[in-house]
Amino acid sequence: MTKETPNAKNETSKGERIAKMLARAGIASRREAERMIEAGRVKVNGKALLTPAFLVTGKDKVEVDDTPVAGKAPPCLWRYHKPNGLLTTHNDPGGRPTVFENLPDELPRVISVGRLDMTSEGLLLLTNDGELARQLELPSTAWARRYKARAYGKTTQDKLDTLMKGVMIDGVRTGPIEATLEKQQGTNAWISVTIREGKNREIRRALETLKLKVNRLIRISYGPFQLGELGKGELEEVPNRILRDQVGHLVEIPQERPKGTIQATGKFKKHGFKKARQRPPMKGKPNARRRR
Repeated sequence: MTKETPNAKNETSKGERIAKMLARAGIASRREAERMIEAGRVKVNGKALLTPAFLVTGKDKVEVDDTPVAGKAPPCLWRYHKPNGLLTTHNDPGGRPTVFENLPDELPRVISVGRLDMTSEGLLLLTNDGELARQLELPSTAWARRYKARAYGKTTQDKLDTLMKGVMIDGVRTGPIEATLEKQQGTNAWISVTIREGKNREIRRALETLKLKVNRLIRISYGPFQLGELGKGELEEVPNRILRDQVGHLVEIPQERPKGTIQATGKFKKHGFKKARQRPPMKGKPNARRRR
């Protein structure tokens, strides 16, 4: 198989990097696209690429796994009420149910803006545009993520205020964590939490430093986008006008949708989860199952 490397013409002509183009087409995130390129799965004009440092224009024919990549669809964003018990991943080797398996069939391929833990609930933003997802995740965007946390243990507002200085997680100090005690119900405290970076399990680990164990975590907003009245498992597209107003400074949002592009009307709702795939028994132990 012939592999192509960048040349001077490609480096100097107008265009965008192939990984960015694939991300904007909703094929994969930039990092995933780069891995696909390194695996030889991406072709431009019939030649497999060797490196993601390659520029493409609208005249180039791009293929992934020998399937042509359609022209870029306009960026869309959906609000999804993620239930407890779903992984935010496209594929789980352990066979556990995922967010993307439980989305409506009529939805195009989407990726998530950040993640929610399997046991976390609430607002998860989904988009068909990898560049939009990247922009919304960047720390420089500094959008507030607001949560409601129920935690086992007793605390005071004075203790919660110490989180404004940040906490050390894996040797790195987080940004300020704004936590407000809403009510103490017996041995459980309900706490409103606002963060702007979203490190791995940041809220759970931050509250653990105060001897509080989170047993329920609900994201209620991400920047200007609210969970609102969405029921669990419900999905609703952000209207194009609102999307332009809120993220038009981050990525290009067309004023009008081209004919034939998806435009959701109302809410989609999925009832229940798709069952996890049956996993084979471990070798040598017919009745044993792999741990999740």
